Amino acid sequence: MTISYTLEVANARFGGFSKLLFRWRGSIYKLLYKELLVFFSLYILLNLIYRFALSEPQKKVFEEVANYCNENTKLIPLIFVLGFYVNLIIKRWWEQYTSIPLPDQLMCVVSSTVHGGDERGRLLRRTLIRYANLSSVLILRSVSVRVLKRFPTMEHIVEAGFMTPEELNKFESLSSDFNKYWIPCVWFTNLAAQARRDGRVRDDIALKLLIDELNKYRAKCSLLFHYDWISVPLVYTAAFIILLTAPSSPQVVTIAVYSFFATCLMGRQLLLPSAQQNKNLTLDAYVPIFTLLEFFFYFGWLKVAEQIVNPFGEDDDDFETNRLIDRNLQVSFLSVDDMYQNLPPMGKDKYWDEQSALPPYTVATVADNMKPLFMGSTFDMRIEVDSEQSQQVAATPNLPRARTPMLSRFLSSAASPAVGMKNLKGLGVRSHLVRFRGDGFPSPNTNTRYSDLDPDGRIDEEETTEDERESRASEPPTPKVVSRSPRRLEASEKQKKMEQPRTANILITVDEPSEEKAEDEDAEC
Repeated sequence: MTISYTLEVANARFGGFSKLLFRWRGSIYKLLYKELLVFFSLYILLNLIYRFALSEPQKKVFEEVANYCNENTKLIPLIFVLGFYVNLIIKRWWEQYTSIPLPDQLMCVVSSTVHGGDERGRLLRRTLIRYANLSSVLILRSVSVRVLKRFPTMEHIVEAGFMTPEELNKFESLSSDFNKYWIPCVWFTNLAAQARRDGRVRDDIALKLLIDELNKYRAKCSLLFHYDWISVPLVYTAAFIILLTAPSSPQVVTIAVYSFFATCLMGRQLLLPSAQQNKNLTLDAYVPIFTLLEFFFYFGWLKVAEQIVNPFGEDDDDFETNRLIDRNLQVSFLSVDDMYQNLPPMGKDKYWDEQSALPPYTVATVADNMKPLFMGSTFDMRIEVDSEQSQQVAATPNLPRARTPMLSRFLSSAASPAVGMKNLKGLGVRSHLVRFRGDGFPSPNTNTRYSDLDPDGRIDEEETTEDERESRASEPPTPKVVSRSPRRLEASEKQKKMEQPRTANILITVDEPSEEKAEDEDAEC
């Protein structure tokens, strides 16, 4: 059974993990105590031989070997090898768990797309979801020790209700050298197509949705099979080390850990004070406290990787596949059968007449409502109000243009030489290179007429020296709006027509005749 301690570490507090140190099931003590006892026993045996069974010349040789081993233990990259491998194993362990097929999405689609309140419709829905659960049982039986012990033969699966005897005969009649977990998925697709022809699935879109969800479910079964098939590469496995560890122990990590602590048996021996390199050290200890802690940490790291490299075994923290099978079958039948068209009556919710819904708090949680809501990091920022800086101005394109500094212009002259007005003197092409202020930009004052402007408002670039350009570039730009617009060089045809004087409109007035004039005109007629 999986050991869960999530509730005990829900809140971080002083000594929060101290309660977890005294657990036995699922703990590192349960995994490591045998190896720790073997290592400590060998260490004490060598130490007793060194102290009481060797002569003085033999002690000198033992001390030289111990110092040599202690100096060379640093050459084994134990931390790097262990860290890389454990990171790989933990990532693989979690991905295997997320690959376990769950029928939750598929059962919702079956319940909403396969219609019929009669016995035929109920039989269709239950059979479809049973085929999906049968496929997951077959794949879990292939990778999990616990599931295989629960269903050792196909007859046990029939007895459990996942398969009928007729389906078993059909299943066994299909000859294949490979795992046949996919056969129930094919039965599912054929039965779904038959339901579409019978009108139980009302359109092709619903049928496509049903098949798509089944393919996602089948893909997880396939991925779980491949995780079991393609394990950690075999080059990580050493034959002479496997006999001492789990069958899936990696070669590099296992050799590194075992060789490191085999060297520590000699290199970490507590020698007599007279033989130690530090003559001022007179402590003579028989128990290597820090070496045992080092063994506990590194070897415990390795044992954790050994436990989770295959989470479908029978360790304390392996996946509870049998409980998952029971859960999946129960909730899927409940969803497609008892809950089909079994809806509670609709009614107005509690906040029907309220603009904002605010669920009540208990006394223990009311303090959470008193905390201010996060409105943004600058929401409470206070700035000084400056009337001049707070005025809004319109962004105009008539601001002074940024000019290239002299140094940048000199450095870029080799690649793209600049063309100046002074270089073109006397060439007769000055007219089209004269730049007017505001070229290409509309005038900010739309009511200004061209005839009212000063015709001398142009800026001739050839009269501007290099010093003046540098001084202008160093001056900060001012948002002063230039009220002068460029002088027109030549009026277009459309503008000439608009400037031609228009003829005055002739006003014709007609007086309404009076009654006397109307009588006189009638008399004349």
